[in-house]
Amino acid sequence: MEKLRFALIGCGRISKNHIAAAVANSDTMELAVVCDPVLENAEKKAKDYQEAAGTKPAVYADYKKALEEQKIDCCAIATESGYHAEIALYCIRHGKNVLVEKPMALSTADAEQMIREAKEHGVTLGVCHQNRFNEPVQELHKAIEDGRFGKLVNGTARILWNRGMPYYEQAPWRGTWAQDGGTLMNQCIHDIDLLQWCLGGEPETIMAMTGNYLRDIQAEDFGSILIRFKNGTIGIVEGTACVYPKNLEETLSIFGATGTVVIGGIAVNRIETWNFETPAEQDEHISALSGKDPKDVYGSGHNMLYADYIRAVHTHTDPLVSGTEAIKAMKIILAAYKSQKTGQPVAFDGLSFSTLDMDNSDVRYH
Repeated sequence: MEKLRFALIGCGRISKNHIAAAVANSDTMELAVVCDPVLENAEKKAKDYQEAAGTKPAVYADYKKALEEQKIDCCAIATESGYHAEIALYCIRHGKNVLVEKPMALSTADAEQMIREAKEHGVTLGVCHQNRFNEPVQELHKAIEDGRFGKLVNGTARILWNRGMPYYEQAPWRGTWAQDGGTLMNQCIHDIDLLQWCLGGEPETIMAMTGNYLRDIQAEDFGSILIRFKNGTIGIVEGTACVYPKNLEETLSIFGATGTVVIGGIAVNRIETWNFETPAEQDEHISALSGKDPKDVYGSGHNMLYADYIRAVHTHTDPLVSGTEAIKAMKIILAAYKSQKTGQPVAFDGLSFSTLDMDNSDVRYH
């Protein structure tokens, strides 16, 4: 099997996880190019990869030029959120497979266009919701598929974090409606993805209250969402960047008639509660999944996400987190923003909304 040649576009905060994933999957891929408008950032990532893998990627400031001059099979996009759709669509239209960081876009229109054009051009579109690959999450989802919860009732996602002003000042695009959104879109989207994946994946109605309490940004630093799914289950999201003095928890809880599971840790990586009415074989090794945390909140799922994505490209099948899957969490958040703006419940089906639609909405709590 010929190695896929990747270009990494964007060498900021999350790029180290992409570098590590490229090294971990060096038997099936090669990081051929790194791109960043700040050339020294790209140079640093190229050296990091070279030290670990033995070869140095070509370095570019302009991703378009890189695609013209280099043979590239796949583009991994890790830029500011507001550029994800624009860059992804350019790559797709040039016949490249695309793996894009979350959120895949900041509007329903852009995300739908990415999905549609990837299909039209015959390329594979994947999105980085790497926490789906955490072993505790995989075990939880298996238990759901095996019917161990009986009738599902509800689930909660709690993201109780601290993001002070230095975090936002370090990268001024953060917290803006044009390039990011608030804590729901930036910090909470991974857990919202897990919640909808576990509870049925087909939302019906979304209600939300959000506010900006402490951070000098345009968007919310606290958000709460209530989601009614078409199968009757209810999802509850509590997300904040205002916890004092540091991150407190990131927890996913699922409740059913015959089962309760709580996954916590710093990156939804540790099983804290695992109770089922009827024992099963998988229970025997669950205790091993309550151990130590990964290095940071990004976890270690990028390595497995890349492996799954590479498999999908080679087999012309969908990755676990395809564009069609990833749009769901993004739409839940955009529906929450619309609910905050209108003060009304919002239907998931047919939603057309963008973070830019919040531009004239003051979410600051007075």
